[in-house]
Amino acid sequence: MAVEDIQSFAATLRANIEQVIVGKPDVVETLTIALLCEGHVLLEDVPGVGKTMLARSLALSLNADFRRLQCTPDLLPSDITGVSVFNQETRQFQFMPGPAFTHILLADEINRATPRAQAALLECMGERQVTVDGVTRLLPRPFLVLATQNPIEYEGTFPLPEAQLDRFLFKVSLGYLSAEQEGVMLQNLGRRHPIETLESVADGSSIPLLAEQVWQVHVDDSIRNYIVALTQATRTHPDLTLGASPRGALALYRGAQARASLRGRDYVLPDDVQALAPLALPHRCIVKPESALRGRTAPAIVADLVEQTPLDLGDVHDR
Repeated sequence: MAVEDIQSFAATLRANIEQVIVGKPDVVETLTIALLCEGHVLLEDVPGVGKTMLARSLALSLNADFRRLQCTPDLLPSDITGVSVFNQETRQFQFMPGPAFTHILLADEINRATPRAQAALLECMGERQVTVDGVTRLLPRPFLVLATQNPIEYEGTFPLPEAQLDRFLFKVSLGYLSAEQEGVMLQNLGRRHPIETLESVADGSSIPLLAEQVWQVHVDDSIRNYIVALTQATRTHPDLTLGASPRGALALYRGAQARASLRGRDYVLPDDVQALAPLALPHRCIVKPESALRGRTAPAIVADLVEQTPLDLGDVHDR
């Protein structure tokens, strides 16, 4: 396996996206990792920090199909997956694909869609297929769902159920820019928006092959045991009603492999796991109400567990 190919792909993609998205290299890297893992990302942040621009920049950089789905309370499942309509000429029903049939799907304000519409995304995200009128149709590869939600507004929203949250590989927050970074952004937007001149720099069709190569990154037994111990610790923590699922452990495992390859390594280090644990585990955990009243949060608990969970490095650093 040529780790250099993955590293070169990621570096080219990151440099191109950063022409539009200023001051968020960690977020861009996380998105690249999710892409290589063929996972999905939940972007939770206040309006105006660049969530939509990030998705558009990624699609343009990959020369990939992009669809934006504005979630509202009146959104129907067929508005996502597609619908069969009667063709007067052929006298037969013809399937009209919905926005799910794309490479990168931006589900904007996903928590404004009803549970029925949200459930339509479950099969798309988990199985990469849709079933309409008893017929199952495969979605194209790569297929990446970037969902956004506003953590401030709660009126007219429907919180994502645990089954839906568990489908997201990572949950990410962009955050505000520093004063210096915001100044650079204003300068870049002084005339023409960079998104208008952004060009394709990578071939999106190569992602499935790169994703298979990521699986070849070596994970030492001690690292694998550390991931298991970390995930198990969330299930027995006294402040948590629900801990991370096995899918969370797999997200951490696969994400660590991708992060290692982005750094030119064909083996995973504990740093890879510890860097991704705050992105892969907290949204899969539920804090007990009495603990939440004391100010305990899932991200803080996971951070504590990363510090407290023992790690037997063995000979990892000797590779």
